[in-house]
Amino acid sequence: MSTVVRSADGTPIACDRHGSGPAVVLVQGAFADRSDPTMTAIANGLSRWFTVYSYDRRGRGGSGDTAPYAVEREIEDLAAVIAEAGGTARVFGGSSGAALALEAAMVLPGVTHLAVWEPPYHVDDSAPPLPSDFAEQLAALVAAGRRGEVVERFMVEAAEVPEPVLAGMREHPSWADMEALAHTLVYEAAVLGPGNALPAARLAGLTQPTLVLNGGASPGWMVNAGAAVAATVPGAVRRVLPGQAHNVAPEALVPELLEFFVAA
Repeated sequence: MSTVVRSADGTPIACDRHGSGPAVVLVQGAFADRSDPTMTAIANGLSRWFTVYSYDRRGRGGSGDTAPYAVEREIEDLAAVIAEAGGTARVFGGSSGAALALEAAMVLPGVTHLAVWEPPYHVDDSAPPLPSDFAEQLAALVAAGRRGEVVERFMVEAAEVPEPVLAGMREHPSWADMEALAHTLVYEAAVLGPGNALPAARLAGLTQPTLVLNGGASPGWMVNAGAAVAATVPGAVRRVLPGQAHNVAPEALVPELLEFFVAA
């Protein structure tokens, strides 16, 4: 079932509802919307036990986008989905969506339990260096109409995509769709903050039960980031999924989420 909720600033947020039971809200990362195959598979996998809400973050899919952007508006979007779900929900976020879920959990009492997959914070020198004004640089490129350059910089500098792989991506029909979402990469950079630095002081104030997940085959800096998040959030549980990379297989992820959310 599909519906549209209104965020605090009036922006329409499109979401799908699957299954029945306690509410779970899914928050996707860069380049994804609620039709993303991984998020769809996660929703289907959880829907036998939970009512799963998968929504389009602002600026993508069926959702609107109201200027000026602020991370606080995205938190309000998630709050609107949680309100639609009855006022409380377990929340799962993947990649930069995990960082957004963590930011939201700091201020939204409706987030009762939190599971995150590889929030891409930079916690040591193994991470790719990013300029402190990365979001502002990307925003300037979007304003200049250089959307392809935005995608390239994000993929190379933030996601460590090798140039030969990027060259192949440019030739793929999906490249046009990626360019269409270039403005939302500014939002991802804003959610992570300057240099993707771990917001340790604020994470230490989280009170929700939290599960931090990493892939055993993910880049070392992402594994280190997951370990740092789990060490910082009081009482957090961390699990490493053998053989999984950042682009995790839903069939590996769903059992972990089920165990955590059912126990909750």
